[in-house]
Amino acid sequence: MKNEVMKLISKLNELDHKMYGTDFFLTWEKNDAQINATLLTAKILKSLYEENYSCKLFKSGLAISNFRDNSTRTRFSFASASNLLGLAVQELNESTSQIAHGETVRETANMISFLSEVIGIRDDMYLGEGNKYMHEVADALDDGYKNGVLHQRPTIVNLQCDIDHPTQSMADLAHLIDYYGGVENLKGKKIAMTWAYSPSYGKPLSVPQGIIGLMTRFGMDVTLAHPEGYNLIPDTLKVAEKNAKKSGGSFKHVNTMEEAFKNADIVYPKSWAPFSVMQERTTLLKKKDLDGLKNLEKRCLENNAKYKNWECNEKMMKLTKGGKALYMHCLPADISGVSCKEGEVSAKVFEKYRIETYKEAGYKPFVIAAMIALAKVKDISRVLGSLRKKRFAE
Repeated sequence: MKNEVMKLISKLNELDHKMYGTDFFLTWEKNDAQINATLLTAKILKSLYEENYSCKLFKSGLAISNFRDNSTRTRFSFASASNLLGLAVQELNESTSQIAHGETVRETANMISFLSEVIGIRDDMYLGEGNKYMHEVADALDDGYKNGVLHQRPTIVNLQCDIDHPTQSMADLAHLIDYYGGVENLKGKKIAMTWAYSPSYGKPLSVPQGIIGLMTRFGMDVTLAHPEGYNLIPDTLKVAEKNAKKSGGSFKHVNTMEEAFKNADIVYPKSWAPFSVMQERTTLLKKKDLDGLKNLEKRCLENNAKYKNWECNEKMMKLTKGGKALYMHCLPADISGVSCKEGEVSAKVFEKYRIETYKEAGYKPFVIAAMIALAKVKDISRVLGSLRKKRFAE
């Protein structure tokens, strides 16, 4: 393991990533060196951890966990990542803080950051607001640091916003690299990012947008499929098109799950709400229009029900390359006959790939830890190399 880790550290040292002192908002705001540095650092930390070496880069400090929506995997992955690096985790509960009494974002951001190294934020419920909120926090931190209020400027990690879910897509990418035996083996692989039926509405657009925005950077043939009307944010399609052209891959947009699954190496069936619905939902949420929200939900569920055939089942999987495509999901999946009557994926298909989806999720703590480490440690290659001397007691 020693030689392998040192090779990875050497590769990392060759990258001119310039990630020290930066935030991680959207994958497409990061250049290739920064994406590769994040993947390499995650792999190094994972290797060190698996070989029982300490990965503690901090002797003290807080990691602030700010979840404005429900979460299991990402919440615990952020806590695990922070603890792995030596940080204590403190959750910011807006209902029990002074935010409930009208405290401003500018004030809250500074008050929670005196001895904090990182703030992880999930804000995906309001289209046009989540990413904007994260930048508002960032501006407040810049102001506090500039004026001597804060001894250090905490880095911000996007744990899912209305536009992108970078920790998820990066974990998905890390899983694919390991599954296919190297990043070079992803080129030419077809991944089908498809909408799938769900008996719920209002699911964010950030996962499919994150997938098409990231996988197109690695020469993959990315196919997006959804029923008519279930559009994503238009600008994210432009990102995918641009990335595919640059990498030598492709980006295709189709209207049937069957076409997307045909000869696919990887399938990612996931429900999301239409772009127009999320716009309307945001307006109603801001107005606290409960009746309007109920009516919107009713209309959306009725529309969803028209597409119950958009299910990843054995018949669909037979259309994939050799009938053996890798199934992926960010979890939790809506499993037909298990978590719901009818959903995104059949119980048989999900059970076949269940362990792989767990492995997929297992990369997230290391990806998040990598994002934090690269932003907070100036000479990251040297420091990672020194961690090999800090083995835990057997």
